[in-house]
Amino acid sequence: MLDLFNEKDDHLPLISKEELSDEQVLVELRALKEELKDKVVVLGHHYQQDDVIEFADVTGDSLKLAQDAAKLDKPYIVFCGVHFMAETADMLTTHEQKVILPDMKAGCSMADMANRTEIDKAWTFLTKSTKEKIVPITYINCAATLKAFVGDNGGSICTSSNARQIIEWAFSEGEKLLFFPDQHLGRNTCFDMGIPLEDMVVYNPNMLNGGLTSEQVDKAKVILWYGYCSVHQGFSAAQVKQIKKDSPETTVIVHPECSFDVVQAADDNGSTAYIINKIKAAPAGSKFAVGTEINLVNRLAKEFPDKEISSLSPYQCLCTTMYRVRPRWLLASFRAIKEDKPINVINVDEKTTKSSLIALNKMLELSR
Repeated sequence: MLDLFNEKDDHLPLISKEELSDEQVLVELRALKEELKDKVVVLGHHYQQDDVIEFADVTGDSLKLAQDAAKLDKPYIVFCGVHFMAETADMLTTHEQKVILPDMKAGCSMADMANRTEIDKAWTFLTKSTKEKIVPITYINCAATLKAFVGDNGGSICTSSNARQIIEWAFSEGEKLLFFPDQHLGRNTCFDMGIPLEDMVVYNPNMLNGGLTSEQVDKAKVILWYGYCSVHQGFSAAQVKQIKKDSPETTVIVHPECSFDVVQAADDNGSTAYIINKIKAAPAGSKFAVGTEINLVNRLAKEFPDKEISSLSPYQCLCTTMYRVRPRWLLASFRAIKEDKPINVINVDEKTTKSSLIALNKMLELSR
């Protein structure tokens, strides 16, 4: 058996093409999963590919996977998702449990658009610019250090499933909102709550004071971080208009990480779970153009052959970081667990975990 580590890149477990074919990987993986079923649970995000989802014991969006992670009791949790999700699972499970990410480079471009240094700097400027209380809310798509910031400063975490609930809570606690790192989810949710666009400003950490004056901060009700999802940026209002022109009976449903003009042009918008449930409940013969990650769209089309389901975009809107998690790396994780030498174990330090859990538990409490 080859070493499970690539000599040039020791984060990455290696099972070479020469050792096993793709089919042999799947055969061994199925056997090992059965053998280790009492020790290992596999979590799979909806954006994973089918050959990974096949091995997931639990599938879901960020909220569901966070809720489920808090209830797991098996010693090993293999998280088929991206880094921030595995960090969240590690913080919500016990010290005795080990959370494993099959590929440590499975990250998130949106999460990388905000770091603790930038957030601390922004917070200093923003809080000095107004006497009103600002409540920080972070989208779950961020590093653990940012979740800790929110916990230390009286805020909460949210997902696309519960963003409105969390933001409503935030406005019951203070007069202003700092929402990061995704500007679009924040803008679309707040607008849907009746907050006009002119009451929202964007903080860009690449500019002095985020490109804002103290007067703008003091006047604003919502301060949005400049971040965005590279996948959902691939959808446009022009695509929506074209679908409605070519097929007026088609329902266009998009994720709220899409830009404001796309969400406004679409017939409906909601979280991954919302999109799935909406399509599931629709009558046979319904037509949908879906504005979210392509693996999920393709899976929905297979699951509901009595409905016509396609991507809103003619291009492949693929989450490339999710794509990094492959059966080959999943097999390496299982092999290492069997040998009692787990690899790619996620460990969030105790101080960060303690502060993050304040915000995570607030989210879970408000989402019951």
